[in-house]
Amino acid sequence: MNLFDNIKDKAEGLVDSQGDKIGEGLDKVGDLVDEKTGGKYGDQIDSGVDKAKDGLDSLDGQDDDINN
Repeated sequence: MNLFDNIKDKAEGLVDSQGDKIGEGLDKVGDLVDEKTGGKYGDQIDSGVDKAKDGLDSLDGQDDDINN
């Protein structure tokens, strides 16, 4: 097993066990960035947060760990 596979396995486990907290954290970061930019980029920030959630959630091949 190479280093990348090891890191991916650990990330999958983390997302499986802490998916809700990760999703909440991404939402909070998105809200903070939106606030700091005065709402000017709200749609783009929301889209980026959703893509980050989808990417992390699909690490294990299933879409079941992080709620959008």
